[in-house]
Amino acid sequence: MNILITGGTGFIGSALCSRLLKEEHKIVVLSRHPEKIKPPIKAITDLNDLKASDVFDVVVNLAGEPIANKRWSDKQKQKIFSSRIDITEKLIATFSTLENKPKLLISGSAIGYYGIDKTDHVIEEKDQGDNSFSSELCQKWEAVALKAEPLGIRTCLLRTGIVLGKNGGALSKMLLPFKLGLGGRIAHGKQWMSWIHIDDLVGIILYCINHDNLNRAVNGTSPKPVTNQVFTKTLGMLLKRPTLLPMPAMLIKLLMGQMGEELLLAGKEIVPKKALDAGYTFKYKTLEEALINIV
Repeated sequence: MNILITGGTGFIGSALCSRLLKEEHKIVVLSRHPEKIKPPIKAITDLNDLKASDVFDVVVNLAGEPIANKRWSDKQKQKIFSSRIDITEKLIATFSTLENKPKLLISGSAIGYYGIDKTDHVIEEKDQGDNSFSSELCQKWEAVALKAEPLGIRTCLLRTGIVLGKNGGALSKMLLPFKLGLGGRIAHGKQWMSWIHIDDLVGIILYCINHDNLNRAVNGTSPKPVTNQVFTKTLGMLLKRPTLLPMPAMLIKLLMGQMGEELLLAGKEIVPKKALDAGYTFKYKTLEEALINIV
């Protein structure tokens, strides 16, 4: 197939490109860093570089300012928001000019969609969000992506969880303190961490490509989420390091503000119901299996 990817040089995008190349698909990547892209992948820096006659079977939209790299000032929030909305709007506009429209758009989203309001039940794709920043961001991002549907393009909204893998993702920031014996639970540790191994996230993307019955929201999470306390103990056990230094909630709020409150102190028990119902088989079902592979 011919596949266009935005955000193809990021942690998820790089892993996806590697897998697609193994399956001998032709890939075009839209990137601000074309120097990072090596043949046989073709790089473009602007959607205007595409011709009306270009044909793509699938478009995977992963572009966006990293959400957890900086404290959420008003300026950073706007950057996070516009980096996602603007590129998605440009994709929709580009689709309308193509003579042969893609059959499928897989557009990034996140489990932040479900918000931070407390809940006592397991979350599936049918559940709603709230008015937190991360939820409103995802709601608006998804609404733009769904403008592809009236153009006759099947649209999947990939609500990604905490992605675990080598050389990037959430673990890259955790490993050093844990290896030094400075790791510990965050606050009370009872908040859920809905994680997924990078191989399974890529697997779900490919499953969406190959299964026409999947559309709209698809949770990119493991079937067995864990609490922060369980995550901490499991990582410490595998690294053979103590995990005795909890990070107080007050310190998280002081250092990270709203970002810390929404991304570290809140968490929901989210399951990938649609992927499971469609028959996707997870390579890494448990956190211990995933971490053994990575660390």
